[in-house]
Amino acid sequence: MREQLERRAFLLLLAAVTLAFGFILEPFWSSIFWACAVAVIFFPLQSLLVRYWGHRPNTNALVTLAICMTIVVIPVIFLTTAFVQEGILLYQRLDSGDIDPREMLIKLRDAFPIIDELLVEFGINPNDIRDQVISGVQVTSKFLAKETLTIGQNTFGFLISLTLMMYLAFFLLRDGQTIKELMIKALPIGDDREQALFAKFVEVTRATVKGNLVVAIVQGALGGFIFWLLDIPAPLLWGVIMAFLSLIPAVGAALVWFPAGLYLYATGEWVSATVLMAYGAIIIGLADNVLRPILVGRDTKLPDYVVLFSTIGGISLFGINGFVIGPLVAALFMAVWQIFMTDFNDEP
Repeated sequence: MREQLERRAFLLLLAAVTLAFGFILEPFWSSIFWACAVAVIFFPLQSLLVRYWGHRPNTNALVTLAICMTIVVIPVIFLTTAFVQEGILLYQRLDSGDIDPREMLIKLRDAFPIIDELLVEFGINPNDIRDQVISGVQVTSKFLAKETLTIGQNTFGFLISLTLMMYLAFFLLRDGQTIKELMIKALPIGDDREQALFAKFVEVTRATVKGNLVVAIVQGALGGFIFWLLDIPAPLLWGVIMAFLSLIPAVGAALVWFPAGLYLYATGEWVSATVLMAYGAIIIGLADNVLRPILVGRDTKLPDYVVLFSTIGGISLFGINGFVIGPLVAALFMAVWQIFMTDFNDEP
């Protein structure tokens, strides 16, 4: 009896201490998550260095991190700097009245009067809708511009998070196999099941990060290029926004280029509008429809609709980190249920 009581008390203490430690690490969860993602993605490179250079844990991990910094982190920093500069310029133009969202929407209404007619037929006052839309556009536009300004002001915090992420990634690359073996030994789930779940975590993380980032980079670059070609203001800013929005499957980048095309039609720039609409539907849309299933859905072995809902749900709950966490949770959910059916229901 006493032994059973001690066991339960110890398990309760274990749970409490673990939760407390989790709360302590809460401010750093984003850095920890991305450190794990970096270690998972670049571990094959680490293994390649071990094969050629032998067992040099510190050197191999440092070289791997240096390559990661060169091909990923430094370009992102330069891009973020340019993005912040264009965002600050946009904010200044909105604040000075050089860009007037009200005037832009009035032009859209005048160019497409059929919208007002349809609203009247359904018993909706077009003026009320128009005032709400104009107010929403103004608030949203200034919010986005101010958030960009905030990003620029929070550079120090970003650098601290980046430093912590790379610091932890070094140890995960160096000692990752040992940490994995310790976790398998500690978790009371069964070694085979734990191996399967770790393998699924690695598979989904690599596929989701690499796949979504490739799609985002391609769509953002294509969108920024056509905006620059058509002389639309702040092409880099809109290109980066399209890249972020493209993390949402199916509709992402269209939330930028489609309204821009409508506005070009409203202002009488028919050629530019037609070019943008065709380019967006065919070229930018094709990048999403072709690359995402190949790079994300196939490698994660998730149906397209599961990828869509888990990505949107993950982003809504966890912010930008959700585009990885959402599909990862979905894949682990399906893997755990597959293990349950196989091991507990005697299904092949």
